[in-house]
Amino acid sequence: MGILGWIVLGLVAGAIAKLILPGRQGGGWIVTLLLGIVGALLGGFLGSVLFNAPLQDFFSLQTWLLAIGGSIIVLLIYGLVTRGSRRA
Repeated sequence: MGILGWIVLGLVAGAIAKLILPGRQGGGWIVTLLLGIVGALLGGFLGSVLFNAPLQDFFSLQTWLLAIGGSIIVLLIYGLVTRGSRRA
């Protein structure tokens, strides 16, 4: 699967990760979708390096789970990094 496929997958995975992690992460939907793209790329990279997962098919459940998992990780890290910069 090419980089364009990972970008589309990341947009959807970012939206799903935002639904799984409700709360005040800040940044809004645009930042969440961009972080979803980064998370999908991270999930695909880690899946291929750590688990030797073949990521060839866009509609593979394994590919989607890695992309959503990577997006959740990136959203959690972003929430931790920006926690101190938010004002109540």
